[in-house]
Formats: sequence, C-alpha cells, structure tokens
Amino acid sequence: MTSLASSRPGETSLEALRTKSSGSALVRAEARCAAAGERWTEPRRRTFELLVEAGRPVKAYDLVASYGPGRRSTKPPTVYRALDFLIGLGLVHKVKTANAFIACPRPDAAPHTASFLICDVCGRADELDLGMREPLEVIAQRLAFRLDHVVIEARGVCAACPPCSKIT
Repeated sequence: MTSLASSRPGETSLEALRTKSSGSALVRAEARCAAAGERWTEPRRRTFELLVEAGRPVKAYDLVASYGPGRRSTKPPTVYRALDFLIGLGLVHKVKTANAFIACPRPDAAPHTASFLICDVCGRADELDLGMREPLEVIAQRLAFRLDHVVIEARGVCAACPPCSKIT
C-alpha cells in the first residue's frame, strides 16, 4: 500500500488537523455534508480521510492506489467524483500548480479562497487566509466581470528545507 502520511517535521495547520484527530475532522466533514442535505458516502469519506492523513497535496491516482489492502479497491472516476464533491463542499482544495488535492485545514470555515505557500523541495503546502476574495469581487464587479474561482499559489522553499536542495 502506498502511504500518504506526511513525514515532515514541524506542524502546519493541516498537520494539526491530522494529528489532533482525523476522526474529529471526519465527524465535522460528515456534519457539513448532512447540513448541506448530501449523503456522506464511503468513497467521499475515504477520500477525505486519505487527504487528512496525508497532510500534504496528493494526486488523484495516488489516492486510488492508497485505498489499500483489506478494502474494496476503487477506480479513478470514483475518486474524481468524490474530490469534486468535497471541493464543492469546501472540504478540499485543488492545488493547481501540482495538479493535486489537499484537505482544508479549516473545514468549519465559510467557503473561502484558498491561498497556498508550496515548498518545491518537500511538497509541503500551507494554506493562508489572505482575505482576497472580497476585494477581488469588488474589482471584478467594477469591471463587469463575473468571478467564479480564484487560485493563489506561491512556490518556493520552506524553512525546514535547505535552499540548496531546490530541484530546478
């Protein structure tokens, strides 16, 4: 089985979510799903659980491979449908530059624009709250532009990684 668990020293917001209790994160996610009038299916639950356990961005095919022995295997369309649902509910964000997915460290927060600092060496991604959506909506409205989605991703090297390790 492919392990998605993070081995990074230090604790990011997502690592705090994972280490405090992935069970608690699952309970909150299930409650959010119920509040939206949706079903918390096994593929949705397992996909979210794997992302919380990983604590870093994960590609969809790595999620498929990680469903694991002793569990019913799954196919990519099932994982992609679960990811689309979880993104729609605000429980998961897509890290566009990595074509990967990450559990939101603030699953109880109102829908928000996810902004990330992404380490090019270890893959760590820390979500930031820059408060950008509202100002961007004002600007877009002034320009008669309908704002659908905002992605802010900054790439570099985190403090835990030596700068000379950066892969170019």
